Amino acid sequence: MGPDKHSVRPGGRGILATAVTVVCAVTVLTAPGTAFAAPGPTPSPSASQSASPSPSVTLPPDKDLEAVQRKLDDLYHDAAVATDAYNAAEEAAQKQSAQIVDLAKKIVAGQRRLDLLKQRAGRAAAAQYRTGGLPDTAQLMLSDDPSEFLDGAGRVLQGERATKALIRELTQTQQDLKQYAADAADQWNKLEAGRKAKAAAKKKITERIAAAEELQSKLQKKQKERLAELERQAAYKAQTAWLDTGILGEIHGKASAAGEKAIAFATAQIGKPYVWGAEGPDSYDCSGLTSQAWASAGKPIPRTSQEQWKQLKHVDVKDMRPGDLIIYFDDASHVALYIGDGAIIQAPRPGRTVSVGGAGTMPILGVVRPDA
Repeated sequence: MGPDKHSVRPGGRGILATAVTVVCAVTVLTAPGTAFAAPGPTPSPSASQSASPSPSVTLPPDKDLEAVQRKLDDLYHDAAVATDAYNAAEEAAQKQSAQIVDLAKKIVAGQRRLDLLKQRAGRAAAAQYRTGGLPDTAQLMLSDDPSEFLDGAGRVLQGERATKALIRELTQTQQDLKQYAADAADQWNKLEAGRKAKAAAKKKITERIAAAEELQSKLQKKQKERLAELERQAAYKAQTAWLDTGILGEIHGKASAAGEKAIAFATAQIGKPYVWGAEGPDSYDCSGLTSQAWASAGKPIPRTSQEQWKQLKHVDVKDMRPGDLIIYFDDASHVALYIGDGAIIQAPRPGRTVSVGGAGTMPILGVVRPDA
């Protein structure tokens, strides 16, 4: 069966062709039985086709290529975990930088306030000097005029209150400035620690991706083709096993209005490349795609898949609806947008593009709902 029309309807001009692609892909993903059967053997070439044979290539046993695939999966998984750490450090750095700017503004305003208070205190001291250096209370006691005494008593009381208030405000402003400076220093320290964490994550990402690319570069063309075929077969097998549990018979949720907008956004990104740390508009990593999809729906969510798993509302798989996010692997290192009928839109990994896939092709950790 095809996807619910509300779950894959894209928005904006030029999206119709993409929607057709999604519908076709989802139809294949959810077709029963043979839809997930391994691709059949390639027909043998005819006699005319083999008239000029090319040098034969002896492929290693599938188990050797499967070992290569496992190594590639491990390298890309490590890169995905490091990418989450990089994105988290980047997000924290943005917040810390904003806090430092805010504290700097408070320090400037506080210093101006302190300067004004000191000027007031200076004027009060100058006024006292002009009266002979005697405090108001002493001058009042020397007065022989009763009416002047009574009038002056009120002024003395007001003056004492004003002096105490001025001292309190001076003290509080100085304390505030001291605290602002301490907070700013703390944020600078966190920013520096985050910079180091971000640099370490970047190094790990580039090392893992480079190792994966080097490993793939050593494969011959037919080995790469066979490796891709083994990968497709593994995905078909995993998706079929997931569908065979009857899970789709239990999932009946319909996309919310915001969920439809998130799906429309993600659908419009199909074909754009995966780039680690990217959140559009020309490329995405997995959580960059999901966070931007929901931001477009007016619902900002955490930047990383791990924080999306931690902070968003969890729902049972059987209760999920199009627009929900499926979190994968025990360490929540991957996330995809569920679009209905057992399908997802995801930014898979380096070297791939935003595409439609089967929701059960990877180990599901759980499901979260951004607009719960």
